[in-house]
Amino acid sequence: MTTALTYLGWTLVLTIFQVILASATKRRQDGMDWAAGVRDKPAPDYQGIAARMVRAQANLYENLPVFIGAVLLAHVSGRESALTAWGAGLFFWGRVAYIPAYAYGLVPWRTVVWAVALIGLVLVLISLV
Repeated sequence: MTTALTYLGWTLVLTIFQVILASATKRRQDGMDWAAGVRDKPAPDYQGIAARMVRAQANLYENLPVFIGAVLLAHVSGRESALTAWGAGLFFWGRVAYIPAYAYGLVPWRTVVWAVALIGLVLVLISLV
């Protein structure tokens, strides 16, 4: 398996980790009864770290389809290169760093690590040209 595909696989694992992390922080505010119930009522207005983890998860969901598509296109089209590997690595490690930066409200580091991940995504896309 190539470096870019390996990073893609680890990014999918990271996605599952973020789902679990967001769920765990939300359970502290809405409780297991709400989570295990039928959810006829809207979710509570999450505050603090739970709200930040929900937003971080949503941000990953916004970027993940493009990353998956770019890495797979690079692989299938035979355009994988060192640029693809570097880009996939920057995206993955940027997303890893994004979790604690967002969770703890580290300004401006949250934006910096988000930009690192975005640069990685752009590098993968450039490798397709």
